[in-house]
Amino acid sequence: MTCWETIQAYAFRSIGHGENLLPRSDFTICQQVTLIGSGMIWNIYFGVLALALGFFLAVAVALGKSSRHLLVRKPAEWFVFVFRGSPLFIQFFLAYEALQLLPKAGINVLGITVETAWTTRAWAGALFVLFLNTSAYAAEIFHGALKSIPKGDLEAAEAYGITGWQKFRRIQWPTMLRLAWPAYTNEAIFLFHATTLVFFSGFPAFRQMGDALYYANYFADKTFNPFIPYPIVAAYFIALTLLVIGLFGLVNRRLNRHLPSNVKSRIRLRPQLIR
Repeated sequence: MTCWETIQAYAFRSIGHGENLLPRSDFTICQQVTLIGSGMIWNIYFGVLALALGFFLAVAVALGKSSRHLLVRKPAEWFVFVFRGSPLFIQFFLAYEALQLLPKAGINVLGITVETAWTTRAWAGALFVLFLNTSAYAAEIFHGALKSIPKGDLEAAEAYGITGWQKFRRIQWPTMLRLAWPAYTNEAIFLFHATTLVFFSGFPAFRQMGDALYYANYFADKTFNPFIPYPIVAAYFIALTLLVIGLFGLVNRRLNRHLPSNVKSRIRLRPQLIR
């Protein structure tokens, strides 16, 4: 099998397209690069969805922590404390065990049976844990940014009659994003790296269709040589990190486009006259 045929057979195997059986012998570099790259689809899936959904929950929790109402502030503080204070691997384990306790036949809601077996699959259960975890870390970042907004900006807004929702939308929200975005970029990178823990969690891979680390571990066990598959995983994640840095950098420049350092000045030719 040529390298091109290998790519056609295994490029999308992790999502159920292509060859059903994994190669058993005569492993090539092309096979390892292709299958590990196929597994990266799941790592990207976990990272993108957890980050996108967690952003909105993080903003809500950050606003809750800044609230003057005790019934709103305390649940937000405990949410952040629990998920930041406990290891992510333990969160995976506890979530899997808790989801396993759900009735196998489903839950009866208003006479309708709701299936629960899907919650123990990695695509749902592990994603839910990553979503809650990144929401807690990002909420603390956004809360710190809210507290760092210059009071002069808020007082100036109130002096112009800008209060309530309008003040949040026009003053607090954009300033919070500008202050929090560099730290939030780091959280996004850490989240994508944390997706490798799904392999070690209790959530099983369905029909040998796992993430990048699943295939790397498969090749390491079969060849007794971890120095090929694991560096391939590292190379994929380095490339993914560069992509995240690039995309978040574009957003950061957009958020700070009004600053003098980000305004492109025109080059003017001013020849010196000889006197």
